[in-house]
Amino acid sequence: MRNTAGLLTMFLFALAAAAQPAADGKIRIIFFGAHPDDAEYGAAGVAMKWAKQGHLVKLVSVTNGDIGHWGTAGGPLAQRRTQEVMEVARRLGVTTEVLDIHDGELMPTLENRRTITRLIRQWNADVVVTHRPNDYHPDHRYTSILVQDSAYMVAVPFFCPDVPPLARNPVFLYTSDRFQRPNPFRPDVAVAIDDVIEPTLDALLVMVSQIHEGGATGNANLYPSDPAARARREQQVRDSLAKRYARGADQYRAVLAKFYGQERAAKVHYAQAFEICEYGRQPSTEDLRRLFPFFD
Repeated sequence: MRNTAGLLTMFLFALAAAAQPAADGKIRIIFFGAHPDDAEYGAAGVAMKWAKQGHLVKLVSVTNGDIGHWGTAGGPLAQRRTQEVMEVARRLGVTTEVLDIHDGELMPTLENRRTITRLIRQWNADVVVTHRPNDYHPDHRYTSILVQDSAYMVAVPFFCPDVPPLARNPVFLYTSDRFQRPNPFRPDVAVAIDDVIEPTLDALLVMVSQIHEGGATGNANLYPSDPAARARREQQVRDSLAKRYARGADQYRAVLAKFYGQERAAKVHYAQAFEICEYGRQPSTEDLRRLFPFFD
């Protein structure tokens, strides 16, 4: 009987301590990418748009990226990539964190599930964004699984009881990708990023080890020391990134029209889209308009 009473007391205490939705009117968004560049690509312009409105965005790299380069690895590479994404975050106006898990070795363990759950709770997130679970890279897949596994646990009081559970489950979203099996990406919301595309590209180009030097599958010829050759490479990369977000506008024009109307959607040049995960809170169209306050 004493044990039952003690458990009930602990349960009521945990409920009372639950992290309540923020009362300051700010939306709190957390992106989880597998490596120090994935959340940056996925957040890109929309993160800057949220930040410009005073909302709070955090980008998390679940691994430290320490094998993601053709010519260097280990601690020096992890430090370099961390510095790169810290500068990207500064330019976007957001927060970033790189977890100390080896690149290529991420597993969906209980310890890692606890880590992800704590991060979502600590940020008191309204929106959580990550990869889809069908992806070419094991770190991407397992990042998605870990975030999905946290979609229920963030509200369970006695899981990670050192951090208060969330009083309301966040909306969980996936970033877009090209993979078709077992099911293709299905956009539920799309955001025009024309107004921030230039500073967004400027920010992403800071990730020299990945963008200019080619990351794990690059080579020394991609970004030579010759200034003219480097300038050509930089322009090539910038154009490629711009086309990536331009394809988003073309592919998801119908979803843009749903939120902006046909006339405005037809004029959008660059966009990012997101798919609602079936775990977590299921938002209505009105909820999405509140969480993505860009459609006036």
